Amino acid sequence: MLSAMPRRYELLPVVLAVVALGGCERRQLCNAPDCGTLVDAAIGEPGTLLPASTEEITARDVEEQLFLKLADVGMSMNTIGDEDFQPLLAQKWEWDGPLTLVFHIDPRARWHDGQPVTAVDVAFTYDAYSDSTVASPYRAQLKRLASVTARDSLTAVFRFRERYPEMFYDAVYHMRVLPAHLLRSVPREQWKTAAFGRQPVGDGPYRFVSWQAGQAIELRSDTTFFLGRPGIRRLIWRFTPDLGVAVTQLVADQVDVREQLVTPTMIDRVRTAPQVKLYPFAGNTYTCLAFNLRANGDTSKANPIFGDRELRRALTMAVDRASLVKSTLGDIGKVPPGPMSSLLWIWDPEIRQLPYDTAQAARILNARGWRDHDGDGVRDRDGQPLAFRILVPSTSVLRRQYAQLLQEQYRVIGVHVEIDALDPGALQQRISSGRFDSAILSRSNDPSPSSGITQTWTRGGIGGSNYTRYSSPEFDRLVDRAIAAASRDQARQLWRAAMETINADAPAIFLYSLDNVAGIHRRVADVQIRPDSWAALLRTWRIPPDQQIDRDRVER
Repeated sequence: MLSAMPRRYELLPVVLAVVALGGCERRQLCNAPDCGTLVDAAIGEPGTLLPASTEEITARDVEEQLFLKLADVGMSMNTIGDEDFQPLLAQKWEWDGPLTLVFHIDPRARWHDGQPVTAVDVAFTYDAYSDSTVASPYRAQLKRLASVTARDSLTAVFRFRERYPEMFYDAVYHMRVLPAHLLRSVPREQWKTAAFGRQPVGDGPYRFVSWQAGQAIELRSDTTFFLGRPGIRRLIWRFTPDLGVAVTQLVADQVDVREQLVTPTMIDRVRTAPQVKLYPFAGNTYTCLAFNLRANGDTSKANPIFGDRELRRALTMAVDRASLVKSTLGDIGKVPPGPMSSLLWIWDPEIRQLPYDTAQAARILNARGWRDHDGDGVRDRDGQPLAFRILVPSTSVLRRQYAQLLQEQYRVIGVHVEIDALDPGALQQRISSGRFDSAILSRSNDPSPSSGITQTWTRGGIGGSNYTRYSSPEFDRLVDRAIAAASRDQARQLWRAAMETINADAPAIFLYSLDNVAGIHRRVADVQIRPDSWAALLRTWRIPPDQQIDRDRVER
């Protein structure tokens, strides 16, 4: 449906990015199987599009279109065995004994430069993802794999160290297959900044077209894609400075998609736009205040504040998380019972957590020697004030708001907090290198608890995405046992024990988990959203020929 709403492009300078994409726009209907242009209002610009080197949200969404996995989960989100997994690069697979999984590559699969996708690419990809030099954030998920080899050009053999329920899931979900012929010569210590990451060559339903720094990434459908021509011709991720601007663009009919609306106010605002339809779906993210347990900028030393478990517990008990969620998120948010989103089947509100108890928090701080000795309202010990900084992304209105609310709650108990708002790239560099005190981070869960929890909170994730440097042998032991459990009931009890262990250690304060609501233009048909990744099924969406609007075609 075409909107009668006037387009006031002059009111939003950021929209001038459209001009930079090339010349003037005009309406021109399309009768091909793929039609139209879909514009997503992306929050922040990724650093690279090389999948092994990043877990940034926008990068992941773009990579969904460029690079294929061997197979992927279905809408059921099943991760046990191989039931309901959808073939992608792998045409078929079979088990050769209890510890060996054999994949047969579809002979029709091609890289976008015309080279065939082979089992050598699959073996190369595993080697890269598991290489400590690459330091992939997904490396921890592959530790139960012993090897991946090429039996012949179209047969990849996966061998496991042990038998467990999610073997197939671990083999396929975490790795997007990479072109060995293009990346083998690139030194792995340079992968995060490699030229390939700015001009990627993939094997997916869309081909890379351009990346205009600070403005947009454009992809175009691969009309020869072996699994079928995508339903939309062009995809554009337009970088916006923050979510408020993104919502404004969606309401003003200047973009087609905003995949996550994070406050009731935003949802109500988008609901007033007649051209936009709201799509609720299960949330796969949670947000936490993560403490750096190592010294700021020197990971060889314990953090002088957050290295103290009892102090972290006191800081957790000083935060009224339930009231914060109610006042900021209403019905679309919940206090998570650990590092998890509501997508995960292990979610259990009965999991023990530290209570909100400012009196107990004050007693702990007093007992640890943190008192207001000089009467300035800030606790101190041996002349050192109890003070720290919170990093937040400048693009997130909600996380900036949360930082301010935390700052006030800590002020009441004599803790001084300062807030640093950074662009996402700078924030990522700071937390990756350990140069921070604390940060409000949003983490996405994969369909299995084993993935995101292992990746972000176990010792195996240190150097990847375990930015707190949290290390607990007991927590790791419980996680390993939960992953290997023979039944879901056994696993549930072990996951609960693991969650109660990490909650007691308080390496972070788990603030909120969101239910997702996407805003998508009504002209887009056949919309399917998979809860773990809104863009996973984007190639099946369509824009009918009679529903094109001005941004559908850009003359170069």
